[in-house]
Amino acid sequence: MKPRSMSQIIDRKKYDTETATLLSGDDWFDGHNFERNGTQCFLYRTKKGAYFTTKFTQWQGGVDHIEVVSESEAIELFEVHFLHGENRVSFKEAFPGVEIEEA
Repeated sequence: MKPRSMSQIIDRKKYDTETATLLSGDDWFDGHNFERNGTQCFLYRTKKGAYFTTKFTQWQGGVDHIEVVSESEAIELFEVHFLHGENRVSFKEAFPGVEIEEA
């Protein structure tokens, strides 16, 4: 599923899903639709390497929005989404330059 397009200016920087790379999402198909309890979250990386999420809701009074996240927060989201198989790219593609250590 491709999430809806969204753009927002935060701290004089434009975050736009049309120009960023979709890394991961908590969407999944339950056999009837692509929702997850009425909300969906998608993780993106901008061309300049900033990370952000889009949050969509179907709840009355809820507001769709973009939220800027740190690289550490993005990695945490990516790892959680990976457990459910909703990542769109590999870890290496999502976080270039981040080294993975042996446990």
